[in-house]
Formats: sequence, structure tokens, C-alpha cells
Amino acid sequence: MIITRTPFRISFAGGGSDLKASYARQPGAVLCTAIDKYMYLAVKEHFGRSFRVSYSRTEYSETIDGIQHPIVRECLRLVGAPKPLEIVSMADLPAQAGMGSSSSFTVGLLHALYAFRGEVVTPNVLAEEACHIEIERLGEPIGKQDQYIAAYGGLQFIQFHQDGRVQVEPVACSKDVYRELDRRLLVFFTGITRSAREVLARQQRNTEEKLATLAELCEIARRMRDVLVQGRDLGEFGRLLDESWRRKKSLEASISNDAIDAIYDKGREAGALGGKLLGAGAGGFLLFYCEPEVQPRLREALRGLTEVPFSFCPHGTRIV
Repeated sequence: MIITRTPFRISFAGGGSDLKASYARQPGAVLCTAIDKYMYLAVKEHFGRSFRVSYSRTEYSETIDGIQHPIVRECLRLVGAPKPLEIVSMADLPAQAGMGSSSSFTVGLLHALYAFRGEVVTPNVLAEEACHIEIERLGEPIGKQDQYIAAYGGLQFIQFHQDGRVQVEPVACSKDVYRELDRRLLVFFTGITRSAREVLARQQRNTEEKLATLAELCEIARRMRDVLVQGRDLGEFGRLLDESWRRKKSLEASISNDAIDAIYDKGREAGALGGKLLGAGAGGFLLFYCEPEVQPRLREALRGLTEVPFSFCPHGTRIV
């Protein structure tokens, strides 16, 4: 049996610039990190004539083409399977919540299938193939950051070039800065799950008229990276997080809503310097930057929400 553990992610700034509709017109850039919440994929031989795929439901199929789960089917078509397999997935967090779960699933499954065949592949190959499956084969209107951070892990500044190349650059900050930033970030679940597809599809249609805003978001991502690399006051990072969120909301009306705005405003009033809704928008998890001495007040203000404790994860997808 092969088991992979693939991290989920938090994106700080630049989201949307990793969509092809954006980076084909102008370069994109995202600052993001892997976290210690994971997608687990187990792959083993299934004795009998059928594939068994278990996720929120269980399905059986004698052929790859008959598998209904689209990502599983396309991963098997790409990598191949010399015999029927049993594939089981589990996750630390719910799907459709803004943590990149579908891409962590794709990267983790590709990793497991290659390992089952005895093949070692690089993080870059896993990320490229995951993008190919999700974006090209399945036509999902998503960007590329999730696949790369799932494959590479760590705290990364990822650039998206107009020719389609992706450049992954680790953020070279000190251990103290890394640790102190980790301490100042809190995540709360809004209780709202949503499909990124609809929000991102609308955002892609509006890309042409929003290129200036997307360029500003990329510049904020660079400024946030520089705060970390240069060891400047982390409060500046929190304020830039707030600036990024306010600008991102202008990309598409459905990115936020009155309920999300009310929670965000309550967090800011309780002392958070900044924050953002994770993922494409419309629900999922809210991230806040908050100094340690103010965090009890923030938790009290948001006591109706579920906090999700987390830490940064330096590793990408791994065999466990």
C-alpha cells in the first residue's frame, strides 16, 4: 500500500493572477504557504476485477473510463494502472472551503500512483501534471498556485510567466520571522462551503477590465515578501493583508458578501490588523493577522465560529 500526505495551503496575496486569463496578458505572482492540514490518499491493489474508489461515496468500476470521480479517472488515464486498484481519500478539512483541497487531492493521487508503479517524480512534474488534469483535461476555471504549493510545500513566492512557465521561489526569511509570522495568524471556519468554479469563472470573464487591480495585487504580494525577507515590522505584513483583501473584493462582487464582511469587520474591531477570505471567495475560512496579546480578544469576538489551529508546513506531498 502507498499512502501520500499532501498539505493544504493559505494564500496571502496575488490570488487571481495565477489564472491563465490573467498571466497570459501580464505576469502574475502569489505569496502563499503550505500548512499542517493534509489530504491523504491510499492506493493498493484491489483483488478482483474492479477498481474501488472511496471518497464521500464509494464506487466500483471494471474500467478506468467507468470511474465517475473526474480527478481519479483522469489521473489513472494519465499514469496508467496495470491492474485494478483500491483508492481511498481522507482529509483534515472539508472540501470547497478555500484551502486548495482539489489540487492537494490531484497532486497526492498522482504521487501515490507513480509511487505504486515504482517511479520517483519531481515536485515540478507533479504540479505540472496536476495543472494539466484540472485545467486542461477537466476544464476547471482555476489557477496554478494550489498545485505548486501542494507539490513543493513551504512558504513560497510563485511567479506565473506569460509563456506558461511557473517559477517557485522559497521566501528566504529568518527562522525568527518565520516563527513569529506563524504565531500571528489565526484561521476561523465561516461554516459556509462553496464551489470555487462559479466565482472563478465570473472572475475570468472580467479579467480584461481588472488587469490593473491584478497587477496591484501582485505588487502587494512582492511587498509582503520583502517585509519577511528584510525582517521588517510584521505589523506591516498584517496591514498589507488588509489592503490586499480590500482590493481583491473589487475583482468580482461574489468574492464576498454581507455575512463575510460582517465577520471580517468584527475581527478588525477586535484588534486584527488584517485578514482575508481564503480561496476564491464566497465562504470557507477567514484568515486574520493578529498580535499575540490581542488574540484572546479576537477569539472572544468570533466565539461563534470554529477556530482551526495550524502551523506552517515546510514540506510538499510526501509518502508516509
